[in-house]
Amino acid sequence: MNASTRPYTRGAQLPEILQQRIVILDGAMGTMIQRYKLNEADYRGERFAGHGKDLKGNNDLLVLTKPEVISEIHEQYLAAGADIIETNTFGTTSVAQEDYELGEHAFEMNVAAARLARAACAKYSTPDKPRFAAGALGPTPRTASISPDVNDPGARNVDFDTLKTAYYEQAKGLLDGGVDLFLVETIFDTLNAKAAIFALDELMEDTGERLPVIISGTVTDASGRILSGQTVTAFWHSVRHAKPLAIGLNCALGATLMRPYIEELAKAAGDTAISCYPNAGLPNPMSDTGFDETPDVTGRLVGEFAAAGFLNIAGGCCGTTPAHIAAIAQKVSAYKPRACGQRFFSELVAEQA
Repeated sequence: MNASTRPYTRGAQLPEILQQRIVILDGAMGTMIQRYKLNEADYRGERFAGHGKDLKGNNDLLVLTKPEVISEIHEQYLAAGADIIETNTFGTTSVAQEDYELGEHAFEMNVAAARLARAACAKYSTPDKPRFAAGALGPTPRTASISPDVNDPGARNVDFDTLKTAYYEQAKGLLDGGVDLFLVETIFDTLNAKAAIFALDELMEDTGERLPVIISGTVTDASGRILSGQTVTAFWHSVRHAKPLAIGLNCALGATLMRPYIEELAKAAGDTAISCYPNAGLPNPMSDTGFDETPDVTGRLVGEFAAAGFLNIAGGCCGTTPAHIAAIAQKVSAYKPRACGQRFFSELVAEQA
């Protein structure tokens, strides 16, 4: 029995919960960190005070230098009603951390981030509302299938094996730190995502663990395609071999512009849960959050997705706050989850194996 067909060893309650109600994911970490107005010294802490590169903006590092800030943000989202919170590890691969010359610390950062999220979940979990820590695997600032040089279409700044190795290290740290599931998110290059999926499969094979996996792509513009060129339907067929518990879309677009694409995905991936966590509308530098939409607006729009039968998991991306998540939770609570009563194929496969 391979890793993708074993019963879940963590997060095993999630499939059943997804049949009962729409599950709530947290909102933006970066938006909340901005509210703390941290300076360079805050990011460095004592440990990295002498580091040779500027570290302000490396939000992932805060799990080591300002863990109390990250824990507080996690708890604010849990208090707002989130069932799942993401680890603060969007850019915590060695590949991404090399931009700050901190690649050697990536594993430690992932372990620390997972422990912070898991501790917050333990604090807020109740028998009727368990909370789950999702190990977040972001896309990295590199792209395996697109040239960074317009004059050289064949050029690449990373390869599959490098990404796979970096994602394996990240996922191992998250697993060791105690996450309940993995979230491969903000996918703009399907080949990068495939490296992450390969790494997760290899890790679960090596450890004997099997965790639910959520995969979330990003439609970058009105073409309805992710940056590496696929429609959302093509994207689904490229990653469905991973047998994810959920497939979804996040970031880049607000809910209004995202609606046709989440509808398309809900039709294409008929036997898998659907997740959606849009931005709070369009960027607006005059806004407190940097985005247009108030919690009421975002809540209403995501509620419309739920009313249309598109959703199993709902949350927020850039510009969303605990107030946005509370509004989303309130609005979607009136509706049944998509495909209520049906079994997801990731579970059926495990039962048949």
